[in-house]
Amino acid sequence: MPVTKTERPRLSLAALLSDGRLAIMLALGFSAGLPFLLVFSTLSAWLREAGISRTDIGLLSYVALAYSFKFVWAPAIDRLDVPVLSGLLGRRRAWMLTAQGGIALGLVGIALSDPATSLGFTVACALVVAFFSATQDVVIDGWRIDAAPTERQGMMSAAYQLGYRLALICAGAGALYIADFVDWRSAYLAMAVTMAVGVGASLCAPNLDLGRERAASTGTSFLARAREMVIEPFADLARRKGPLIAAILTLVALFRLPDFVAGVMANPLYIDLGFSKSEIASVSKLYGVWIGILGAFAGGIAATRLGLWGTLLIGAVSAAASNLMFAWLALAGHDLNLLMLSISLDNFAGGFAGTALIAYMSSLTSPAFAATQYALLSSLYALPGKVVGGLSGYMVDSFGYPTFFVLTAAIGIPTTLLCIALRSSMAEEREEEPAAVTPAGAPAATPATRS
Repeated sequence: MPVTKTERPRLSLAALLSDGRLAIMLALGFSAGLPFLLVFSTLSAWLREAGISRTDIGLLSYVALAYSFKFVWAPAIDRLDVPVLSGLLGRRRAWMLTAQGGIALGLVGIALSDPATSLGFTVACALVVAFFSATQDVVIDGWRIDAAPTERQGMMSAAYQLGYRLALICAGAGALYIADFVDWRSAYLAMAVTMAVGVGASLCAPNLDLGRERAASTGTSFLARAREMVIEPFADLARRKGPLIAAILTLVALFRLPDFVAGVMANPLYIDLGFSKSEIASVSKLYGVWIGILGAFAGGIAATRLGLWGTLLIGAVSAAASNLMFAWLALAGHDLNLLMLSISLDNFAGGFAGTALIAYMSSLTSPAFAATQYALLSSLYALPGKVVGGLSGYMVDSFGYPTFFVLTAAIGIPTTLLCIALRSSMAEEREEEPAAVTPAGAPAATPATRS
């Protein structure tokens, strides 16, 4: 029974920080964030260095579609047991370990492959990593919701996001440093071993399944449960928003599209401009991640001072406009100072926009369907970027880098117009604190795709 807003106790900061569940959440956030770049921008750097065409690299970004479609198999994961393991550890922890094992095996497969001669095998292993990574996101999110009451979900989410960002540094800068000083095979093998952090967290996490499993074993048909979990939450959202629902969903779908589309070609741009892997690691994967964290905090402060609409509008304009810096970089060539400036503006704007979008999507949810509606919305915002991002290499080959990044910035024009058109509807969103349920994988998931 959730605690209502009027009943919710005021917890001291010391009480929140002393909660042992935060350490587990930190480690699980790290485990969730580690695979993301390894099948996205880090892998694209390896592929470009191996001589794979930009068009093929863009198409290979479709492996990340697993993150956008995870809601499809989430009901099955929530209802079915892993043979043997579920009896020993409980359903949640058994699925966590299964997913983490699948990720580690997929990373080992990528390490043992040679993209230059066996690209198909590399892609197959990347698909395995993406699928099990998306599955892990679903399970971690479910465990987090079960593990803590509403008043503690904010700190649980904060711990998760910190772990996720640290993993981005490890999988971005860490992997590139290892590849530069040793080789790519060693980098991916090291990342596979690092998944032990998540395995340890899964084994230490309390088993919270008993009450949930009793509730699930009511004899309700699978179709009825599927309708309750997927169809009814969406129908509720459509009923509440009425004719504005199409514009709202379009805004969500377009909001991070400039980042997702441009992000696929960022590392190939750096490689083509002659930046070393160590330079890319230091500026983009290490420095850039921390700038993104600052941007995310700035977005949170802006939301409290400027309100939801003002924050969303600034995020839409700044995130799209920051792509113009990469057009400038492409024209200027190898310029480390300009690279740092581009990464600074892009990651700060991306972090700011990510926080704004999370706040907006949270405001759209109903308390009765917060988790499912947020999962559906987060899948929607990520899907168009994954689909269009697959064509980014073709666009660069056709138009060149400068024109490509200018076109991605232009996506911000309809997004900005939608923000302006929906201003009155945002003023009507509920005033209480947003649902603290954020799906694990979505990059407050909304991690900067170029980091």
